[in-house]
Amino acid sequence: MANISLFSQIISKLDRGKFTQLVSKKQTDKHNKGFDSWTHLVSMLFCQFAKSSSVRDISNGLRSATGNLNHLGIQKAPSKFSVSYQNKNRDHNLFKEYYFSLLESLGQLSQFKRVKFRIKSKIFLLDSTTISLCLSLFDWAKYKTAKGAVKMHTLLDYEGQLPVYVNITDGKTADNKGAVDIPLQKGSVIVADRFYNDFNLLNAWDSNQIFFVVRHKHNLNYLTIKENKLPENSCEHILIDEIIELKGLVSKGKYHKKFRRVAIWDEKNQQTIELITNQMSWTANTISELYKSRWQIEIIKNLLHIKSFIGTTKNAVMIQIWTALITILMLKALKAMAKYGWHLSNLVAFIRLNIFVKIDLHIWLDKPFDEPPKEPNERYIQGLLFKKQ
Repeated sequence: MANISLFSQIISKLDRGKFTQLVSKKQTDKHNKGFDSWTHLVSMLFCQFAKSSSVRDISNGLRSATGNLNHLGIQKAPSKFSVSYQNKNRDHNLFKEYYFSLLESLGQLSQFKRVKFRIKSKIFLLDSTTISLCLSLFDWAKYKTAKGAVKMHTLLDYEGQLPVYVNITDGKTADNKGAVDIPLQKGSVIVADRFYNDFNLLNAWDSNQIFFVVRHKHNLNYLTIKENKLPENSCEHILIDEIIELKGLVSKGKYHKKFRRVAIWDEKNQQTIELITNQMSWTANTISELYKSRWQIEIIKNLLHIKSFIGTTKNAVMIQIWTALITILMLKALKAMAKYGWHLSNLVAFIRLNIFVKIDLHIWLDKPFDEPPKEPNERYIQGLLFKKQ
């Protein structure tokens, strides 16, 4: 039986040295009023793991773990005011940079690697998530007349299924506009939905020798140049494989090269999916599987579904989003080290139920349903006082 809580053992996995270096670099502990950056990080991670919905939940939750606070590296549970004040004032870029610092080290774990495609190119999955906000409270997050929102444009590394680039904009920013500045390496592959079917964007990717597989819109105006032969007696979900070019001077002015168009049947959702790509040599099935791989991004989107924000300023919202991403990174690392076949959604739910239970983290990760070993309790020895003479 462990002497410290499950949450304390999870926090101990973090690289505090890197965090301290960032704090020193960004000077985020100036005027901290007794609530330093590390305590702030632990408090917000507790918010994520415990699904806290208010600063009161964070303060009371950590206060209930008084005997374990020193194992978390904090001196006392923060007050509601302290959490609110620092969420408003401490630079959210501290947590952003710490996420990428952790990603740099954890992303090298061999357990994160996924081998499915024979292609040597680096594969990235692109998507956006709109997080709704109440405009009357979050007046900085303009979206629609009566609604507010922020939008996360997220680029996931296929191998690790972790965000390697995140651009957070207001809700009005179109998906294709939020993807303009995404840094991509030459020869890589980007897989995206129809909202990124922007010919100027596709031309920029192609000009930088980046391959793309994008779902195209239903109103695509094109001319078929050549029909490729479909595979026989296999891959029956491949409906069309052809070479096309755009029609119309405006469209051709934005992208003058040829596309490869592949249409596939999605049995699960009973629909036809139409894709365009600038890759002419891969099999149609490889292109099909590449697009299906982006559906894995829904797992991250579900974990990032934040139902309530504990602060209304832009800085507070950013802190909550970046600490949510750090939580996902930690969950992926825990899943990678476990022998038990965890789903991320189940893992975070089980941690929430056992957050202050004192049990060995590694034993629990491998055998979550086994009873913990019982230790002798010396207090029961006093029962010998009643032994007959």
